[in-house]
Amino acid sequence: MQSSNHRLRDLEQHHPLLPAGADVEAGSLAAGVIVGGPNAGHAGGARTLWFIQDSCGMVCAGITWFLVLYAEFVVNFVMLLPSKNFWYSLLNGATFNSLAVLALASHLRTMLTDPGAVPKGNATKEYMESLQLKPGEVIYKCPKCCSIKPERAHHCSICKRCIRKMDHHCPWVNNCVGEKNQRFFVLFTMYISLISAHALGLSGMHFFTCIKVQWNECSAFSPGASVLLLIFLCLEAILFLTFTAVMFGTQLHSICNDETEIERLKNEKPTWERRMRWDGMRAVFGGSPSLLWCNPFTGLRLRRLLLLTYGRRGGAEFSV
Repeated sequence: MQSSNHRLRDLEQHHPLLPAGADVEAGSLAAGVIVGGPNAGHAGGARTLWFIQDSCGMVCAGITWFLVLYAEFVVNFVMLLPSKNFWYSLLNGATFNSLAVLALASHLRTMLTDPGAVPKGNATKEYMESLQLKPGEVIYKCPKCCSIKPERAHHCSICKRCIRKMDHHCPWVNNCVGEKNQRFFVLFTMYISLISAHALGLSGMHFFTCIKVQWNECSAFSPGASVLLLIFLCLEAILFLTFTAVMFGTQLHSICNDETEIERLKNEKPTWERRMRWDGMRAVFGGSPSLLWCNPFTGLRLRRLLLLTYGRRGGAEFSV
């Protein structure tokens, strides 16, 4: 597809001319939890709940929820409820369960939020002519999803889409981490780190207390069962704390340097004006620093989500 006014090149990674924030069609992606269907641009703007149908990702996401709920079970029913100290149980229970809810909410928002996918099949002659490019200017087309690649977009072989500012594809959230959901992924890693550290502290305190009384009336479970449950919780907490703390630090470093993990690994030289430190944080989290940055429910519209799930078509239509 070539004319005297512009040229289209089927290259995987270059620096295209389409701005990162441009929406190219009426049926293109919207912010939040909605996205054009798998044939966005050809389905008349149908909107569906964003969800990646990847078996490995769905299993990993299920394991994540199971492990968090397991930690909730051990903390509440093995350590806190049997405790004779009411205020100790109340304060720690409220703190741990609140952090766990925030962690799971952040996980859901990361998984069900469009990461910034470029509409499929927008590299048409009509659309190229509408760009009104200058003679000799080059735009880049992804040969895998037939879309015009915006600057800093990369193709994900699992999502089968080009993702704006794609950082990486994370199987634990069954989604790419990109321009529109990086905030929720950062919150997810932060809250998992916090509940892991809290669980380790509670486990150490429980072991110390129960050994002093020789496990008498220390738990509703037998001493052997309690020890096994606590040992598994400690191993889980150490693993999760190490992984998510490192990921949290890596994400903050990338945001402050306005550089994605893919760009860092490929050592891509920036062709964009970098946002540094707080400017990068504001771009990802939105607005001036506040407690709202830590709220995974910000921007969630329950009514819209219910309409998407139980809409006119009788149910959610999963994309990709």
